This record gives sequence, structure tokens and C-alpha cells, in this order.
Amino acid sequence: MSSGEIRGLPGFRDFFPEAFALRRHIFSAWRRVGARYGFTEYDGPPLEPLELYTRKSGEEIVGQLYAFEDKGGRAVALRPEMTPTFARMMAARAAGLPKPVRWFSIPQLFRYERPQRGRLREHFQLNMDIVGETDPLADAEIIAAGIDALRELGLVAADIVVRVSDRRLVAALLDALGIPVRDHLAVFAAIDRLEKEGEDPIRGRLAAAGVDGKRADRLFEALRLPLGELMAAHGGEGPLKEAAAGLKTVFSHLAAAGFGDFVRFDARLVRGLAYYTGTVFEIWDRRDELRAICGGGRYDDLLRALGGVDLPALGFGMGDVVLAELLRDRGLVPSELRRVDDYIICVSEDERPTALRLARALRDQGRHVLYDLRGRGVGRQFKAANQAGAARTIVLGPEEVGRGVVSLRDMASGAEREVAIEALTRAAEVERASPESSE
Repeated sequence: MSSGEIRGLPGFRDFFPEAFALRRHIFSAWRRVGARYGFTEYDGPPLEPLELYTRKSGEEIVGQLYAFEDKGGRAVALRPEMTPTFARMMAARAAGLPKPVRWFSIPQLFRYERPQRGRLREHFQLNMDIVGETDPLADAEIIAAGIDALRELGLVAADIVVRVSDRRLVAALLDALGIPVRDHLAVFAAIDRLEKEGEDPIRGRLAAAGVDGKRADRLFEALRLPLGELMAAHGGEGPLKEAAAGLKTVFSHLAAAGFGDFVRFDARLVRGLAYYTGTVFEIWDRRDELRAICGGGRYDDLLRALGGVDLPALGFGMGDVVLAELLRDRGLVPSELRRVDDYIICVSEDERPTALRLARALRDQGRHVLYDLRGRGVGRQFKAANQAGAARTIVLGPEEVGRGVVSLRDMASGAEREVAIEALTRAAEVERASPESSE
């Protein structure tokens, strides 16, 4: 590296054309799914008051943020997540919005942490939230939207699995095991580390939370059970049965919608964030080689705590970094970095005015059109058309232009045919005049 070279910051990405093409591919899929599910897109500022994040997560989060004092003396931070901004914006408009509210966004988020595979210091994230509905059908709907955001990119049930649980169910299980409510948050935090660390290290965490060895054994055993067996062993009447009934309804709705192969119950899933109040879920790759692709759940009290509006809510976040890794692993990255429909070739400069008029007409039609900018020979122009990946070439020679035609060549098959120039431009004019062309 020369002394004058400036490199990008660690954990931040340069989006060269091929990387940007993948990013655009992912975002387009997300937006299509959001629209199909009736969600409206929104966004907020990338810089927010620091208090917006410390109020939600405590002062300890500051070490994970890009936080600083701005020129006005305000403590601010680049947004590490979208939920606080969402809560602030929802509080400003909630009273006038028909319920349930369905909003989605694709913000760029920033966290100061060690870069590793699947996690950088910046990433884009699909956030989808439903506000103002408590019925389990809303929980099933938000999970289905997360699944479809991945199916739209070519992933199937053999690629991904949605692990689903409910914080209320696990809390009721802790009650049934005689673990006091005051210790629940500490036990949740320990359970959240269970899959990563294993049972032996977690025993120490549970002991620190007041859970003795026998109760820890019973807890580990219960967390491994399918939902039906868990209920048979610890259900009976009361909160555990009620929470399980709601979760069963979520699974029933998902099965009815055709998503049964994607989802499974996993009591070990509690999500480490304390603000979740009900259904929680994460989407993982089936091979378990990457970090979670998506995580979310129900947070019925958070909007009141952050923004002052008392409305039930649920949603998820899906990051682009892990998802891009998964798409590469599964061979689902589009091979076409750019699409060129037509490459116009001029035999001589005399045909240039006709070529420019034709290019304008075809571009108005929505076609992707290139032509040589240097007046090179026909052979070099055909080579450039191949390099650009053009679907067809449009050759303008003096004899053809004199007759008002062009020679069209399909670059895949090599088939050639003559077409009237006016027919090509007329098709463009008809397209431009149609009502649908403005949509």
C-alpha cells in the first residue's frame, strides 16, 4: 500500500457493481413481499439522540455504538437498530392511523463490534412490524412474512427453519419448576446462551440466578421436549396451558397457510432482549453454519416505554449480511450483474443519427440499450456487445438504413432477421403512450 492510499474502515463495505447488484436484488425481493402483505415503507434519520437507545437498553449499550457529541453539544448516535426510531415515529402518528398498522423499512444500521462472518459494523436490515393487534393470527402473519421474504430469494424449507417459542410459556414453565419471578430475567439470559455454550457452563449461570442443580436438570429436560410432551409433563391448568394454547394457534395458522414445513417449536429460544412479551422466533439455515438470519417476536409493552403510545406490537429484523452469505452458499446469487437488451452497431458514422434516434425510442420503451462511443470497427463493436451480455444486436449499415430496416441478431442463437426501423420506434411510442407505462 502506498503512503497516499486511504483504505475503508474495518467492518464497512464498498458496494462495487456486483455487490450492489446483490444488494438491489435482496432489497427488491423484500419490497415485493412487503407490498404483498400490505405493509407501507417508511424510514427515519440515521442519527438520533443517544437517549433514545439508552432508555431502551441502558447505559451499557453506549460501548457498542458510534456515539459522540455533535456541534450543538447534543449526545447523539448512529442508529444501531430501528425499533426506537419506529416507536418514536409511531407515537407521533398512532392516534390517527387505522389499526392494525403495518410498516416496514430497510435502514442501514451501525454497531461498533468485532467484525466476523455474518456480522459487520454496518448492515442493512429489513424491519417489519404490526401494531395494534393481539390475536395470534398477527403472530402467524409476521412469521409468514419473514419466511416469504426468504422464499422470494429462492430459499425453501430445505434451506431454512423457523424456530418458534413463547416467553409466556417459558415463564410459566419456570413458575411450575418453582423458580421465583424475580429470577426469571437472569434465567432467560442463561437459557439464551444454552445452545451456544452447552449445559455445563449454563449450570453456573443458573446457580448464580438461584437455580439449584436439581431444578437445572428438570429445566434442561423440559426445554428439550416437543410442545405436546412439555404440556403433558408440566401443563395442567393455568398460565402454561394458556400460553401453549396461543402458541398452538400460531402453528395451526402457519400450517393452514402452507408454512408447516418451515417451522418448529423450540423452548430453548427465548431471545436475549428483555422487552419481548410473547411469541418469539428466529430463522436459521438448516445446516446451522451461519448466525441467525432473522429474529423477532411480540413486544406489547415496548412502544409505551419508548414512545408513550400504549399499543401491542410485534415484528422482526432480518439482516442482509448473513442472508447474502446464505445466498452465496446455496448458489442463489444472480449471475447477471447487469442486463443489456440491445447493443446498436453502426457500420459507419453516417448511421449515427439513426442509431441515436433508435436508442432514444428503445430506452423510452424501457429497454436497456448500449452503443459504442468511439466509432470503432464492426468487429470491435460485436465484441463489446458480447462483453456487455447483450441479448441482441441491432446492426445499422448504409444499405439497410437506406431501405429503412435494421438487422437484428439474437446473440444466444445467432439467428438474424431484418426489421423495419419504424416498427421498432413505433412499438416504443405505443408503449410510452399506454396508461400502464406510467405505473
